[in-house]
Amino acid sequence: MSGVPPSYPRSAALGSVDKLHERSVPARLWSWRYIVLRRLTQFGILLLFFGTAHWGWELSKDVPLLNGNLSASKFIGIVPMTDPFAALQIFLAGHMLRTESIIGAAIVLGFYALLGGRVFCAWVCPVNTVTDLAGWLRQRLPVPTLFGLNRNIRYFVLAATLILSVIAGVAAFEWISPIGMMQRGIIFGMGLGFLSLIAIFLFDLLILKNGWCGHLCPLGAFWSLVGTTAQIRVRFDKDTCTHCGECARVCPEPQVLNLKKLEQVGWVASGECSNCGRCTALCPEGSLGFDLRPLIRAHNVATGAKVAAIDNRHV
Repeated sequence: MSGVPPSYPRSAALGSVDKLHERSVPARLWSWRYIVLRRLTQFGILLLFFGTAHWGWELSKDVPLLNGNLSASKFIGIVPMTDPFAALQIFLAGHMLRTESIIGAAIVLGFYALLGGRVFCAWVCPVNTVTDLAGWLRQRLPVPTLFGLNRNIRYFVLAATLILSVIAGVAAFEWISPIGMMQRGIIFGMGLGFLSLIAIFLFDLLILKNGWCGHLCPLGAFWSLVGTTAQIRVRFDKDTCTHCGECARVCPEPQVLNLKKLEQVGWVASGECSNCGRCTALCPEGSLGFDLRPLIRAHNVATGAKVAAIDNRHV
């Protein structure tokens, strides 16, 4: 979607970009709504952990609000939440999982299976703030891409992580996870973990655009596989799309905006989509927006029936 097809008037695409750039100040502020909501969610979750650990936040007497960390926690003293990827590593390492951990993993897995696996990456993961900052600076600085890297390599990293867990007898990624280091550092004090965050920041800024999240992170790869079942999708209206390419320009996973596939199914089907909302907020024509998969499917069926009826009348 980054270019304009020969069959489509270039003036229409340019006009679409002009509409984007000529938005009023309120409209531009409104286009930032998802980035604001994502930051509120990310920092809000960290604040809940911090407030419970340091200020003794409780739902009621002796009922902590949110204990633990992003790998294993308990909400309001009742709801266990376990990172299913961490649980899988621990299981493959040969350790027995407690019943509470299994229930917690099932809860989290079910939640993201419905909502969208990589929603975690865009809306919860604290490292996303680091990589987004690097991406923002990269757009404004004359930084060339030093080399390309196939995005599928993250699945090999995922497989290697699981194999290492079996061989070493430990949850391999949890030992070196910059996600866990950053979360624990913010809550309990940053140690040498800040070095991994600096490395990720510099890698994304100076070497490869969206390098960590888009190419290497095994947790992101895991949630991409889960995300194929998501019911909240970015729908696509091919009748209003001018192929201006603004969506692909801002998307951290531009390969998911495959025009041919979008026209076939009517939504972004890839589990690699993080539902970050960048494309929906910036699309000049409003051709992209969040919707439920059943509603999109019903709309596509209705639209197809109308088109067929019109074609039959002209036969």
